[in-house]
Amino acid sequence: MNHLVEGFAAFQAPAVDEVFIALGTTLKVAGSQQAFRAVDFDAVLAMTKSARAAGARRLGIVSAMGADAKSSVFYNRIKGEMEAAVSRLGYDSMVLARPSLLSGDRSALGQARRSAEKFAATTMRLLRPLTPANYRAIEAADVAAALVSTLQNTPSGQKVLLSGEMQPR
Repeated sequence: MNHLVEGFAAFQAPAVDEVFIALGTTLKVAGSQQAFRAVDFDAVLAMTKSARAAGARRLGIVSAMGADAKSSVFYNRIKGEMEAAVSRLGYDSMVLARPSLLSGDRSALGQARRSAEKFAATTMRLLRPLTPANYRAIEAADVAAALVSTLQNTPSGQKVLLSGEMQPR
């Protein structure tokens, strides 16, 4: 189901029981801290509020490793502020996935190749046996599968799903 709107503030979710959000950008793509916040905080909060108003009781959301509203690192602080804001919306159950470096094909999203991320993912793949699970690169599909499964098994409350817990066995 597609819902085209002018901006995320105008988004009105259809009646749903569950909502999954994997919305985010990078500082480089966004072009500024303000533009980054508009996506990773404002847009995510607008969508979660709209879904909640439409009846959603369960929320699965992709955040980031290191999310912390008190962090001195801008990226981590915005992710932490987003987590805190959506936590106050009254969902019956919520799972916050905090992946490490996401790997996978971004060409389908119309995104340019990120050479630094490709280098980091290749290096991490080579060092995988020596790298703690929470710091290994992880495929976006593995994050999605773990998020869906964990939300289905979290009848109430909030669960933080760390990257190591989402790694395939």
